[in-house]
Amino acid sequence: MLCSRMELLCWCLLLLSSLQSVSADFFTSIGQMTDLLYTEKDLVTSLKDYIKAEENKLAQIKQWADKLDSLSSTATKDPEAFLGHPVNAFKLMKRLNTEWGNLESLVLSDTTDGFISNLTIQRQYFPSDEDQTGAAKALLRLQDTYRLDSNTISSGDLPGVTYKIRMTVEDCFELGKIAYSEVDYYHTELWMLQALRQLEEGEESTLDKVTVLDYLSYAIYQQGEMEKALEYTKQLLAIDPEHKRANGNLKYFEFQLEKQRKQAAEEVTKKKEDHKTETVEVKKKRKRSAKAEFQLIPERKKYEMLCRGEGVKMTPRRQSRLFCRYHDNNHHPKLLLAPIKQQDEWDKPYIVRYLDIISDAETQRIKELAKPRLRRATISNPITGVLETAHYRISKSAWLTGYDDPVVQTINDRIEDITGLEMDTAEELQIANYGVGGQYEPHFDFGRKDEPDAFKELGTGNRIATWLFYMSDVMAGGATVFPDVGAAVFPQKNTAVFWYNLFASGEGDYSTRHAACPVLVGNKWVSNKWIHERGQEWRRPCGLNESE
Repeated sequence: MLCSRMELLCWCLLLLSSLQSVSADFFTSIGQMTDLLYTEKDLVTSLKDYIKAEENKLAQIKQWADKLDSLSSTATKDPEAFLGHPVNAFKLMKRLNTEWGNLESLVLSDTTDGFISNLTIQRQYFPSDEDQTGAAKALLRLQDTYRLDSNTISSGDLPGVTYKIRMTVEDCFELGKIAYSEVDYYHTELWMLQALRQLEEGEESTLDKVTVLDYLSYAIYQQGEMEKALEYTKQLLAIDPEHKRANGNLKYFEFQLEKQRKQAAEEVTKKKEDHKTETVEVKKKRKRSAKAEFQLIPERKKYEMLCRGEGVKMTPRRQSRLFCRYHDNNHHPKLLLAPIKQQDEWDKPYIVRYLDIISDAETQRIKELAKPRLRRATISNPITGVLETAHYRISKSAWLTGYDDPVVQTINDRIEDITGLEMDTAEELQIANYGVGGQYEPHFDFGRKDEPDAFKELGTGNRIATWLFYMSDVMAGGATVFPDVGAAVFPQKNTAVFWYNLFASGEGDYSTRHAACPVLVGNKWVSNKWIHERGQEWRRPCGLNESE
């Protein structure tokens, strides 16, 4: 009986381990991650049932042990007199022959079956190592983009949070270790320092300072900060003088530090000599070069600045030319009695926002239809044209047609009524839900001249315009930014933004290069419609000038 139970347990564990490889990229969609909370809740209930069964079993065993303890204490005082009573002799035979056997069965009874089987079934829906690494990288990305220090993240003190939770020493260490495995020594240092700080503040942990200091000193060494690396190595050895790797590192760091000091002294001497011979013209040229480098801000930095709400280039004079209005698309019959509220978001490129353009009920229905179809969002490889996942697009998407539900067709018709553009040649409605730190780095929606076959399979020409619904509010982050022009458009539930990707001449408007900022706090849902050239010949006549 015991053997069969052990075999069952082994088979369950084997099945459980084999299911660990199943991955669904949970970290790329907050919407799908919500299912995991209910899975965990079910497992907690199952675990409590198991604990209760074990407690009942132990209570019975304890009751039996207490009874026998009292009996044996009395019996061993005068064994012969005790067994001289025939009832006591009978009960001893009965206990040893039957009751101890029953106790053995009780001890060996397996109460884990229900919990293990439930865990095995649920395990196939668990996140994978890839999900854990993806979520960790997302935290590091948010830390960089929004300039958050490790202590702010660890304390859970983020803007707009409802459920504040603190990271443990183990959490901080794990984050640092994942950064370490990715050869990201900068973030390794930040999070090992945070783990060390929390240990020094007295937080209880199974981790010790030696382990943290070992990672920390090496990460700092890899960044070339020899003095700091040496300092932390000495701290490690003060705790564990016999640490082999630290003793080896101590000698190496001291040697390298002395070598650096000599090189630095030689460079100072050389600079002094060069300074004497440097001409005035060379000095001017060096200053001009430094100034030019300062003025050229990399796109990545512009993107992150705009995500933080910095660097927006809208001047008061330009702002005064942006207006709000009721839009009826040149007296469209459907809009005459119920014109749409329209507001200008940006002038060049011209971006407009439509307010109250989709209802809560429509948004909810779209989410319900999309959620079971969500798959990791892909990008089109500019060289091969093959759809593939990318680290710079963290979201899941689904596609819906007018045949899927009347609500989708209603939305498509509404876009056509408002824009005046043909929807029959547009792409299907794409719904996207962003994951932990979900983002989409700077990109163009239209195909450039070096991508002549970008939409060849569709046969509908280039993407002339983009319509983007915001289907949720986002507590922090998640803006749509245009780095080249310094524009930032923030999510606002039940609104939509619209812009043309192509000039009327058919040439691409390169100022429409845009990005979706990482979601810091919240759950971002959007849906978009990419409208193509074919069918627009009479609706948006071709211009004569290239930039018209």
